[in-house]
Amino acid sequence: MTKIAVIGGGQIGEALTGGLIASGFDGQDIVVTNRRAERREEFEETYKVKTTDNNQEAVKGADVVFVCVKPYAIVDMFAEINDSLAKNAVVVSMAAAITLDKLEGAVGPQVSVVRSMPNTPMLVRNGMNIVVPGKNVTSEQLDTVKELLSTVGKVLEVTEDKMDVAAALAGSGPAYYFLVTEALIDAGVNLGLTREQASELANSTAAGAGQLLVESEQNASSLRYGVSSPGGTTVAALRELEESGIRGAFYRAIDKCVERTRSMN
Repeated sequence: MTKIAVIGGGQIGEALTGGLIASGFDGQDIVVTNRRAERREEFEETYKVKTTDNNQEAVKGADVVFVCVKPYAIVDMFAEINDSLAKNAVVVSMAAAITLDKLEGAVGPQVSVVRSMPNTPMLVRNGMNIVVPGKNVTSEQLDTVKELLSTVGKVLEVTEDKMDVAAALAGSGPAYYFLVTEALIDAGVNLGLTREQASELANSTAAGAGQLLVESEQNASSLRYGVSSPGGTTVAALRELEESGIRGAFYRAIDKCVERTRSMN
């Protein structure tokens, strides 16, 4: 069985651990690190995994190491575990913005590194994980990483020059959908619905529309046309959104997201 280390038992680390266990991976093949003893106990009791507060001990013998820490700490963490990595281990960064050059520079020229960007729907095992393999990653190692990440959602491989844009759509994307849903709820409340009623209507509609986008053979434009009767109420609402600049706002938002990501590099 694949030996796995999860460095950082926070939100992303726990989502990944939960997905692995739910998919049949043996908890005794997984080591999760966290500084707090009570948090380690939670992992042991909930997922039956091994835990430690020592990152270097955790990665010894691991085939795949997922580093689930904040971007500002990722390079230092790679350097910390470098000397303890198994010879054929692959190290996966789950942090935004940090390039392969920086990651590979922190662990040395021989280590296999994958840059990944998850998103928060992985918490319900319906995430979108973007991966970029480094120069030392074998096809077998990449397949293993993809298999593990698929326990918490879909996986898309891109080249690194596309990573920042892909992350702006998928990594930050849930926030855009949450904002649109929040605005719909507020609009409903403004016109007399209770917040509970408006939330149920908007949330369920968002979930159903998302499922339809994924499962339908039609693209987003065709699905929108299907709701837009000529001269009807939906067309009137869509016209107001277009004239208010919603499409241009999204163009500018993605530009700003990518610009900020690249400034962090």
